[in-house]
Amino acid sequence: MEGEQVDKVGNVCKPEHCFHAFDALYCALTSSEPIPPTFPDAEYALFVTWNTRSSHSGRSPRLRGCIGNFDAMPLRSGLAEYALTSAFKDSRFRKIERRELPSLECGISLLTDFEDASSYLDWTVGTHGIYISFPNPSLYPPSSSTPSPLSSSAYLPRFSSRNTLTATYLPDVIPDQGWDKVEAVESAMRKAGWSGAITEDTFRTVKLRRYQSRKCMVGWDEFVQWRRENGDDQIS
Repeated sequence: MEGEQVDKVGNVCKPEHCFHAFDALYCALTSSEPIPPTFPDAEYALFVTWNTRSSHSGRSPRLRGCIGNFDAMPLRSGLAEYALTSAFKDSRFRKIERRELPSLECGISLLTDFEDASSYLDWTVGTHGIYISFPNPSLYPPSSSTPSPLSSSAYLPRFSSRNTLTATYLPDVIPDQGWDKVEAVESAMRKAGWSGAITEDTFRTVKLRRYQSRKCMVGWDEFVQWRRENGDDQIS
């Protein structure tokens, strides 16, 4: 739902947030003057996503960059910072270039309702995003017991943060991929860097924090219109 709040509950995420992030990238690439934001400078954990729209109708946009922060931060500075971080420092992609601007869309996800799950299965596909952390499985021996999937590992020593693997998936990623809960957690463990076997013992070492998000998306044409409405007669 371009230019509109995708999740209308609470009216949290607005097109102005996307325009501000888009403006940060546009000004960084063109040396234009930024337009001062007018929205409240509330604090949220947030992610900024850049997608490239296909020139062929019917094809889904392709991810171009996505990075965020789970610590609540002021929206005005946070959106501008992570607009550039996700555009220039996502290691999966080359840096976004000026020539790409007309093909881009910008999505903002403001993260809310963080809760510690009671197990790696204690969350709902389509409602929650997941943030997992688990000790590197190569550093502890396998357990010989077979407790319930909802229980804790029979053997889980303490580890320093450098030996802990972490990963996250935003709420919309999991249904888009067609995963169930087990598949999503397994994929997150791979994303975190674990390439070995994943057993029930491994699953039980996962600490999962679930959250929800409020999301908005705008495209280049909307951004251009917004710049013009705010006094920029040069943008095209």
